[in-house]
Amino acid sequence: MLMRTDPFRELDRLAQQLMGPGTWSRPSAMPMDAYREGDEYVVAFDLPGVTADAIDIDVERNMLTVKAERRPVAKTDDVQMELSERPLGVFSRQIALADTLDTEHIQADFDAGVLTLRIPIAERAKPRKISIGVGSGHKEISG
Repeated sequence: MLMRTDPFRELDRLAQQLMGPGTWSRPSAMPMDAYREGDEYVVAFDLPGVTADAIDIDVERNMLTVKAERRPVAKTDDVQMELSERPLGVFSRQIALADTLDTEHIQADFDAGVLTLRIPIAERAKPRKISIGVGSGHKEISG
């Protein structure tokens, strides 16, 4: 149901790590997992150190876009940075959603640095039974 939009995502992620922090015009990728759980798809994004108010989720047609910004921690004048490995800046991910998903009822939760989106399968895409009238009786076919 979810379609990959970029087969070279890992190569892009590595290049962006080498080029520095993401900006709004050139955001970095964020890691994610996607799986089906019952009648919904679940997409989980790793966003440690990001606050909920720094996350933006949009759906236009069937394109889901998640943007987030990890801002630097305020430091005083007497702090000297010894090591900085946690990336700062803007992160973004776009996912093309299949027509069989219900984009009107997406639920979003943010807990412990993980943004979890639950996207239900549209009713029209679920299997259903269709009855066939034969003479005076009806016969059911599973579909």
